[in-house]
Amino acid sequence: GVDAAAFGMGKAVIASSSDVNAVYWNPAGLVNTRDIEGSLMHAEYFQGIGKYDFAAYAQPIDGVSAIGVSLIRFGVDDILNTTELIDSQGNINYDNISLFSAADYALTLGYARKLILSGISLGVNGKVVHRQIGDFASSWGFGLDAGMQYQTKTDWKFGLMIRDITTTFNAWSIDQEEFAKVQSAIPGANEQKPETIELTKPKAQLGVAKKFELFRDFSLLTEFDLNMRFYETNDLISTSFLSVDPAFGLQVDYINMVFLRAGVNNFQQQLEFDQSESVVFEPNVGIGFRYSGIQIDYALANIAGLNGTLFSNIFSLKFDLSYFR
Repeated sequence: GVDAAAFGMGKAVIASSSDVNAVYWNPAGLVNTRDIEGSLMHAEYFQGIGKYDFAAYAQPIDGVSAIGVSLIRFGVDDILNTTELIDSQGNINYDNISLFSAADYALTLGYARKLILSGISLGVNGKVVHRQIGDFASSWGFGLDAGMQYQTKTDWKFGLMIRDITTTFNAWSIDQEEFAKVQSAIPGANEQKPETIELTKPKAQLGVAKKFELFRDFSLLTEFDLNMRFYETNDLISTSFLSVDPAFGLQVDYINMVFLRAGVNNFQQQLEFDQSESVVFEPNVGIGFRYSGIQIDYALANIAGLNGTLFSNIFSLKFDLSYFR
């Protein structure tokens, strides 16, 4: 996910995403951009171990189409490389310890267009993925996403997003010299070379959203999403053909300037130590403030689930150039 506002709503934004961040959530929403928009996000995962950064740009082409581009980096830095800590004679030399990073990068280009049929828009993403694990291995891959949004005359919104619609392909290149150091470190272990082809299967997300006017100057946005994978997992609903993970989010705003958000997602069936099963989920909360085209958002996301203690802080900044013209 991207954007602190979306995290605050439990990432239930497939139907309602309608700004620059739609380039990630549902490219069909890009058609709602009125002018040049930009977005930046920084997140600290697992109490700062993982760093997650996102930048995006979007603008309309004409009255019925728009484009967007985004760049993502998710990485863990300063990992200790101890493969040469002990030499062949059993001597320990701490000077042989080095540092490396394990990071994923994704460059996405999105295009959206309104159809002649009122209220319907379609979008598509092309993405290039690069992964780097120090000097040990790296990969390059590519894939496509497709999305649709539909808004009724009564302001109900529906969204469909199919990720990795062509199956995202990643090809790994493994450094033979570095692999040999790990392979021979422990006799009988690490002897099999990892697979060099990685495939990401298609996933589908279906959402429905509605904005309600509460009373003077206050409104409420609600959305319910179903995240579907076509294989068996430990999601709340799971079969050999389809697994479904629901998500729900809400946002209360005051004159479209101050925002308060809450959401739940990632419902999972967890096996306990006594072999009993329980359902865990991730609660999220967030706040936001917008003034003159600048919006700042913050979300507190419980990455470890309700029973966990690892919270993540997400900050994002968005600007809309139409307010400055």
